[in-house]
Amino acid sequence: MILVTGGAGFIGANFILSWLGRNSEPVLNLDKLSYAGNLASLASLADDARHVFVHGDIRDRALVARLFSTHRPRAVLHFAAESHVDRSIHAPGEFVESNVVGTFTLLDEALAYWKGLAASERDAFRFVNVSTDEVYGSLEADEAPFSESTAYAPNSPYSASKAAADHFARAYAHTHGLPVITTNCSNNYGPRQFPEKLIPLMIHRALAGEPLPVYGDGLNVRDWLYVDDHCLALERVLAAGRPGSTYCIGGANEIANLDLVHTLCDELQRVQPPATGHYADLIRFVADRPGHDRRYAIDAGRMRQELGWAPAETFATGLRRTVAWYLENPGWVADIVNGSYRDWVGLNYGRRPEAERT
Repeated sequence: MILVTGGAGFIGANFILSWLGRNSEPVLNLDKLSYAGNLASLASLADDARHVFVHGDIRDRALVARLFSTHRPRAVLHFAAESHVDRSIHAPGEFVESNVVGTFTLLDEALAYWKGLAASERDAFRFVNVSTDEVYGSLEADEAPFSESTAYAPNSPYSASKAAADHFARAYAHTHGLPVITTNCSNNYGPRQFPEKLIPLMIHRALAGEPLPVYGDGLNVRDWLYVDDHCLALERVLAAGRPGSTYCIGGANEIANLDLVHTLCDELQRVQPPATGHYADLIRFVADRPGHDRRYAIDAGRMRQELGWAPAETFATGLRRTVAWYLENPGWVADIVNGSYRDWVGLNYGRRPEAERT
């Protein structure tokens, strides 16, 4: 059995579905079901004995210890995290609790469990700490992409909390020998993503005929990774990654936010045109996010050379699959878009003034 934390979230749920689609090994899924955790994403596993769900918090030391001793997982894949930059600006303390204290607690209990294993089981055990490229800070247009040797320079409360978690993971590997592997991925997109993130937010608002808010000049660049490609990369890391190592996982799809929104509008226009006009007519420029990083990009050379992984999806093919999933699953989004979500959108976008463009 493997232990997955945050398995009802976007990447965690997609990983579990991907894993159980190709493996018979059961998954123990620990998730506290915060606002972004959604068991509906795993509805197809409702009667699958290989998926064992536990509602709980990784900060609950007694619970985590009990899960280790009872289920005796051979590996941990740690996805559980608060992950939205805008929310971290409004409420940074929640990110410290979940991302720093939570990761520390999980590492500490994993260490105690690992020390009690037989030698062969200790050798086989892995703790995969799933992190982000945002810990590396921001790139200029002409700078080389982030790699495993890039110095940490987090610029938001979110990325600072993830950087702290990564440092704890490194410390437990170096000091105690716990076989930790950290992965730093670029922006994920795909099915089952909470609609506060850029792509599902734009899909939902465009279909509703609502303004599409683009921060600043829209020229901030991100490297986009289709979530299924990320899941396959993590399987390779779990199977063949070197303990104590870091692996950067990217989609090799750098695109400016404004270009992304236009591309998304074109795809929606192709498959489900509105009664009049074009979805791109809904684009509105709003005041920029404080401290908005200009560019992220990932050099995934180590993943290719050491583990033989490369993304299968281009941005065009991945975006088509993503749009198709949201159009085919309107109920999934409708169940999420409740009062608390509307309150959040109002807080983050409703009072943000439109930006003047020069």
